Amino acid sequence: MKNKVVIIGCGNVGMSYAYALLNQKTNVGELILIDLDKERIEGEVMDLNHCLAFGPSKIDIRVGDYSDCSDAKMVVIAAGANQAPGETRMDLINKNSKIFKEIVKSVVDNGFDGIFLVATNPLDVMTYLTWKYSGFNPNRVLGTGTSLDTSRLRYLVGNKLNINPKNVHAYVVGEHGDSEFVPWSNANVGIQNIDNFLEEQDLIDIEKEVKNAAYEIINRKGATCYGIGMCLVRITNAILGDENTILTVSSYDKENNIFMGIPSVVNCDGVKQRIYIELTDEEINKLQHSVDIIKDAIKKIDN
Repeated sequence: MKNKVVIIGCGNVGMSYAYALLNQKTNVGELILIDLDKERIEGEVMDLNHCLAFGPSKIDIRVGDYSDCSDAKMVVIAAGANQAPGETRMDLINKNSKIFKEIVKSVVDNGFDGIFLVATNPLDVMTYLTWKYSGFNPNRVLGTGTSLDTSRLRYLVGNKLNINPKNVHAYVVGEHGDSEFVPWSNANVGIQNIDNFLEEQDLIDIEKEVKNAAYEIINRKGATCYGIGMCLVRITNAILGDENTILTVSSYDKENNIFMGIPSVVNCDGVKQRIYIELTDEEINKLQHSVDIIKDAIKKIDN
């Protein structure tokens, strides 16, 4: 059976993900696009198929509907309202919670039994809602979490030090939003702690730039899409390749009954386990702040 992936919501993020898949070696064998604007995505599918002669993988790409979810390995949800200039990710809750209830019900009612991957903001809340609406085991529901923020962090540190970002071993954790933070106590370049390379003010400046990156991009071009598209591909490959790779996806926190960005082992079953890191007292307080923000947002929807 082909590894079928269904994308629901083919705007900037969904199409950046689809295009990024075509440019990388991937185990995706069939790619289905679902969107309210069928005529536009028919055009998108034509355009994508014209890339296949030069792509590294053979992927069957077509327009579909919810019935295609019945035998899909993954459903990737990128549907919902976009974050406008001046809006926080949390401002999107009411709009997107209603959209998700309908989407997830339609997917599950058509017999889907794979893994949900969520890219819509507010990310952690939407991932939680996908779990609640689907009734799935929480390990089979995950969001992109702070994987994009982690990628931004590693780029900025690598750029500052003129070192390949792949050799920067640092994470952004917590909410994918304004309360996210970098546990610098666990950040390394190669095998040395980052304190050997950067001053405290450098760390403060880099963390601030990571947090504000989305706002800066949105103010300039209206949306972020390429970075999250690449993150979705990385997570997809980790799942379909059964990689047991550690990524900062939004995974289920049983103690707090929320989803949040924490280093997690990702494989063909979704999230195999979460990796808990030793934090300083200050970092513990920051993590709790993120937990409280996500919990409060969920309560507002429940009410």
